Amino acid sequence: MKLSELPGRHSLFWKLACLLVAFCLLMIWLSWSWGRYMEERNQFLSDEARGTLARYAGEAERAWQRGGRNAIDDWLQSMELREASWVGVIGGNLQSLGSDPLSEQEIQHLTFLRGLDWPIHKQGRPWLRIPFPKDPSAGSLVIELPERFLPGKYRLFWRVITNGVIPGLFTFLLCVGLYRLLVVPLNNLREQANAWRADQLNVRLSSGITQRPDELGELARAFDSMSERLQSTVALQQQLLRDLSHELRTPLSRLRVASESEQGLAQLRERIGREVDGMQRLVEETLQLAWLDTDRTPLPDEAIEVQALWEMLTDNACYESGWPSQRLQCSVEASCWVRGNLNTLAQALENILRNAIRHSPEGGFVRLDGRRDGDYWHLWLEDQGGGVAESDLQRIFLPFTRLDGSRPGDGGFGLGLSIARNAVQRQGGSIWAENGGAGLRLNLRLLADDCLASAGPIASRLTPTGSSVAPQVLVQPHPV
Repeated sequence: MKLSELPGRHSLFWKLACLLVAFCLLMIWLSWSWGRYMEERNQFLSDEARGTLARYAGEAERAWQRGGRNAIDDWLQSMELREASWVGVIGGNLQSLGSDPLSEQEIQHLTFLRGLDWPIHKQGRPWLRIPFPKDPSAGSLVIELPERFLPGKYRLFWRVITNGVIPGLFTFLLCVGLYRLLVVPLNNLREQANAWRADQLNVRLSSGITQRPDELGELARAFDSMSERLQSTVALQQQLLRDLSHELRTPLSRLRVASESEQGLAQLRERIGREVDGMQRLVEETLQLAWLDTDRTPLPDEAIEVQALWEMLTDNACYESGWPSQRLQCSVEASCWVRGNLNTLAQALENILRNAIRHSPEGGFVRLDGRRDGDYWHLWLEDQGGGVAESDLQRIFLPFTRLDGSRPGDGGFGLGLSIARNAVQRQGGSIWAENGGAGLRLNLRLLADDCLASAGPIASRLTPTGSSVAPQVLVQPHPV
């Protein structure tokens, strides 16, 4: 696997890997430490048993030193009352130190005696040899291990605990960790999807999920982004429908009044044609704005010469408005080439230019200028229409916004700047407004293109999209 194919530092893979590795190491440690502890509990004598048997050996040694065989006999008789087991005291030659000699069966048991530290594996009660504490060579205590000292009384119980309960508990904790790590975020995503299905588009995920640096966090942020996008799209469509119905009500009322009047046929036809043209333009611009706002298909881009595009747009503008070309000035350098979609950018600039001409005073000028700003070109178009209030600089880009009385001029439906903003944003640019020296300044920030700025231009034609932009412009396709 290549290094580039490894998961990122905050990937969910590393969290799962660390969790599983920690679980495996914990189980290995538990198996070793707990198994060792249980082995001592189930196969070795307890400390209490060792202490008691060692004390018995000390008593036998003191009895031997005090009175020899007779004292050993008395002590053995007292042990019969204390322990229900065979007890004997032998010397170094495996002969009894008491008065009664050992039987053949007892001698056979002496051939294999266990110490206090030996494991107790076999079934039954083993025979133990405990040397005298002070003088081991003098003798030893031999005892059949009392029933109460046998280890492993709860062996089955501890096996169930060791092999069943504890692994099951840690596996349950692992499942809880996996559930909190994976299932809880997925449940939240499912709840948000169900909220969308119930038309609750304002539901958002908690910050605890969206701020996660792993893949689930990225998915949660994508869900929230989609939710915001859906909500804004639905709100825009509803707003456009309300505004469109409101805007259509006025020309329809005028058509009804004209149809009920007694004016001549020529005047009636002229009125109907004018109103129908206005309604058709309104519907086309509204549909175009809705398409620009909802469609996210990547647009084909190309290198565009801004000067050539401006000359083409001003030719159309002069023809429509009757302005002389000297009043539409361009100070942009010839090296100004930007990347974008030709038709979309031409439409945006055309709407901005029309807006500037519509609100310019009689005899006013409109000027396009720009400068290079890193990887972008900053272009601005200024008019002399008096500007707008500072509080309205953002509002003028909203659909069907017309600032009545704020700037001289009339006409339009308040969709031109909304279409221009969406068109510029669709090709990775930005647009904003500010008050200039004598009027409004509209700023555009577009991605610069350097690869073909020195090459000779290639003529191309714009695709007709309902815009009045002329078809000739200088463009260069992006190199393969």
